[in-house]
Amino acid sequence: MMAAQAKATPSALGLGEWAYDRGEFVSATARRLPLSTQALHYGTGAFEGIRAYRSDSGLFLFRAREHYERLLRACQVLRIIAVPSAVEELIDITVELLRRNGHEGDTYVRPLAHKLSLLPNTPPGVSLAGVSDGLSITTFGFPLGGTVQGTRCAVSSWRRPPRDTLPAQAKIAGGYVTSALACDEARAAGFDDAILLDHTGNVAEASTANVFAVLDGRIVTPPDTGDLLPGITRDTLITLCRESGTEVVERVLSPAELFTADEIFLSSTGKGVVSVTSLSGRDIGSGAIGPVTTRVAALYDSATRSTAGAHPEWLTPVVTDGDPRAGGRTVGEVPRGSRTRTTPTSGKQG
Repeated sequence: MMAAQAKATPSALGLGEWAYDRGEFVSATARRLPLSTQALHYGTGAFEGIRAYRSDSGLFLFRAREHYERLLRACQVLRIIAVPSAVEELIDITVELLRRNGHEGDTYVRPLAHKLSLLPNTPPGVSLAGVSDGLSITTFGFPLGGTVQGTRCAVSSWRRPPRDTLPAQAKIAGGYVTSALACDEARAAGFDDAILLDHTGNVAEASTANVFAVLDGRIVTPPDTGDLLPGITRDTLITLCRESGTEVVERVLSPAELFTADEIFLSSTGKGVVSVTSLSGRDIGSGAIGPVTTRVAALYDSATRSTAGAHPEWLTPVVTDGDPRAGGRTVGEVPRGSRTRTTPTSGKQG
């Protein structure tokens, strides 16, 4: 009976019916956070974007372990402690949430660890110590991907904050204001996205993606020691390219080199591999999606959707209730250490 109650109506696109919030599975539209939430005021939170890909073999989370390891490192930086400390438990919760929501296609998973409320005897104002915290996870249905898209970028006037100003190795919520400003500037000028430079004037990253350029037959990308988030998709592409015999060089990349590149592509969890066909109004190469970008995208698509791909260990299966591949746990069961409600709820802050 519990499993039947917990199963959601499948959603192809948009927010899933269920969410995980501070130890409970609840309605994703329930109003549970007060207006005084510290992360809302000061950006004191960290998040991840994790993809689950649909194939003929089922739904698979991609590199969930690496994403949650990075989230837990960010939680250490922000003194966020009210989250499960074991990566396996976080993965179990995510698998359970995906089972409940029953998305039919590709899915985006958004964990958010955040500061919540001042504890007794903590003075008002911005702080990390003396503030309660929590973890929420929501899921969103995505359309099936697999086709490389082209995008028009502009070099932004906004700079990526240096790592001694904002931790570059973590997805700190407040830091994405810079990305929003850069993206807004680019779109107001008629472009799709922005490429930001670092404080030295060299290429850092796009608004929410890492940057790769094809120069003289080699793929070049800024090093992960720079002022950029070393993306998990970035690491995936570097690994797959090198294993397939394609040279990848991590070095400082100047904006002038972007304008003379044969190809440019971006990598991110949300969009996979995206070709940059023009930069600040200038065509890159032929102005079309290039052969290297197409080949890299095919490697990525195979790794994310096929258990016979190069790294099946990167895939975590999500088995829905009644599927013969299911293990010992069904939709209605709750991961160890978690509390749950058996039906979606709505209401004010609890």
